[in-house]
Amino acid sequence: MKTILTNLAKQQIRQTAKYIHKEFGKKRRDEFIQEVRQARHLLESTPHIGSIEPLLAELPDMYRSYVMNRLNKIIYRIKDDTIVIVDLWDTRREPGKLVDEVK
Repeated sequence: MKTILTNLAKQQIRQTAKYIHKEFGKKRRDEFIQEVRQARHLLESTPHIGSIEPLLAELPDMYRSYVMNRLNKIIYRIKDDTIVIVDLWDTRREPGKLVDEVK
């Protein structure tokens, strides 16, 4: 399988990396970017590892979430032979906003 990132996912990853760099330094930012890469590779090899995201169950596509670390989870869906990463979700955010963001 291959992965693609939506513009929203790219934006969230960039914003998070920028924030981490500002607050915690280059080393921690680089570690975060490596975590994202490792998560992508894991999803490519085991796409059903993430659980079905209950907050998005009402939407037409089946969305899954993979907890990348204690603060972030990756929201994705599987389309044919591609994993579409839709969002990088900060788990400290209001859960109800996830639906609005993914729509």
